[in-house]
Amino acid sequence: MEFYRTTPTHDLTYSDVFLVPSRSGVASRLDVALDSGDGSGATVPLVASNMNSVTGPRLAASLARRGGIAVLPQDMHLQDLDAAIRSVKAQSAVFDSPVALHPDQTAADALELLPPSPGHGIVLEDEGNAYAGCIAAERLASALPDARLGDLVHAGIPALEAEDVEDSRRAFDLMVDAGLEFAPVLRHGKVVGTLSRRSALRGTIYRPNVDAAGRLRVAAAVGINGDVAAKARALADAGVDLLVVDTAHGHQEGMVRAIRTVRDLDLGLRIAAGNIVTAAAVADLVDAGADILKVGVGPGAMCTTRMMTAVGRPQFSAVLETADAARELGAHVWADGGVRYPRDVALALAAGASAVMIGSWFAGTIEAPGRLRRDESGRLFKESWGMASTKAVRERFDRLSPYELARRELFAEGISSSSIYLDPLRPSIEDLLDMILSGVRSSATYAGARTLAEFRERALVGIQSAAGYEEGKALPVSW
Repeated sequence: MEFYRTTPTHDLTYSDVFLVPSRSGVASRLDVALDSGDGSGATVPLVASNMNSVTGPRLAASLARRGGIAVLPQDMHLQDLDAAIRSVKAQSAVFDSPVALHPDQTAADALELLPPSPGHGIVLEDEGNAYAGCIAAERLASALPDARLGDLVHAGIPALEAEDVEDSRRAFDLMVDAGLEFAPVLRHGKVVGTLSRRSALRGTIYRPNVDAAGRLRVAAAVGINGDVAAKARALADAGVDLLVVDTAHGHQEGMVRAIRTVRDLDLGLRIAAGNIVTAAAVADLVDAGADILKVGVGPGAMCTTRMMTAVGRPQFSAVLETADAARELGAHVWADGGVRYPRDVALALAAGASAVMIGSWFAGTIEAPGRLRRDESGRLFKESWGMASTKAVRERFDRLSPYELARRELFAEGISSSSIYLDPLRPSIEDLLDMILSGVRSSATYAGARTLAEFRERALVGIQSAAGYEEGKALPVSW
């Protein structure tokens, strides 16, 4: 990356900079390879943040199926983390994860899990997990809230046989021929997944992030306190593919000790660690055994660190410095937080990040943990919260005595509850992936790059005023 006709004299955010187009011989966005190259196995450079309101097994499986990787949060109890890892590993790398309910449940139950949008549906299974029918999500829009799901299955939706679906293109053609927008996929009468025309089409474009056994990859976080070794071993035994040693202030002695503890276990897993913002921190954490550095203090939508403590650093400059330092040491950087548009993701990659971590943006999707709610105007949203907030502290330390919990709550910071609205045009994380990666691919073509490595080399970055940033925004109405 080079700065275009300028040299920065202060630290920069994503909003402060822009990409300058260069001569390009790349004819199509689909000619751009997006492999992260950081050992995570990711074929697209996106990571779901280890926030309780963002990453659960359903989102982790959906993201890995399209080539990214998600980090399960350390606040989950160990038995729940074990179950979540095994759940992701058990999901199909080809078919979508089914939303399965019992025939006696109601339309209101279903609408807490997904909106009445085309291309989605509910699979019904009885007590023995036998297939009992399927309901298109759009059907729920006209159903009474207390309508029994089993009563909404009439002629039903034809199911696809897994053996007939040779590949994603074949699945798409089968659905077109049958006039299906959504269908369950069965193997020997058991539900193994679902498909929509759009998800079948995505299967022809994206490559899943899978391990040597063909199972979806997933990461999980551990903190720096407690028995770090025991938790890391347990996560490895559950089948986790990458460990993230995580704390708000990553450049501290406790972090160095925790990384060395995990490294010395010799689990054969990549280690990510953070959060940090300086080259000095990169050197110390890589020396301790980290392969990937999580970069970002304070840029996240749920984070109040900078306003509470004045600590942090503008994210573009933090990524640029740490990525340069990491590259010299054979390590990599994940840019964590501060992205609000696809342009920000592209800029983080241009600055040298191998991948970009996304939190709140993914919290407002069907696949994120939590139930769908409606506000007074009928708009759908999910609740999100910061990982240093009172709500997060209560979940993290719920097994402490009331006195110890109260002491920790006293100094909690961050947003405990925020409504993250679903985009009615992009309610799924896969819809967001399409939008984000379309922008990133286009950025690479403007730079004349066919890979992320070429993009980092060829990117020309300019510095702009606040007015320049505003000029780039589309107008929702005529002027």
